[in-house]
Amino acid sequence: MSSDSPDKSFHKFTEIQNIPSGSGKASEINGQEIAVFNDEGQLYAIDNSCPHRGAPLHEGILRDGKVYCPWHCFDFDIKTGECGAVKGLDVNTYEVKVEEGTIYVKA
Repeated sequence: MSSDSPDKSFHKFTEIQNIPSGSGKASEINGQEIAVFNDEGQLYAIDNSCPHRGAPLHEGILRDGKVYCPWHCFDFDIKTGECGAVKGLDVNTYEVKVEEGTIYVKA
């Protein structure tokens, strides 16, 4: 994934229309699989891999600010990365910005 943003620590992720509200999308940035979620117009980025068994979190259910793992329903707060099911089984979060309809993630 290239960095087309003036701030080189941000990397182009996708166009905003590619992530409708209530959904997520994954992409690789610097060798790391990252998921971006659109929660009623607010964008959040976390690790895409569930630390329990490696499930793709972008395929999970997004509800009330949490994404639920599609394999075992572990819940992750998309703002903080905290796992509600098992303390300490958290995922990393990443800063997101939008410029002219393009989503960028700091990774």
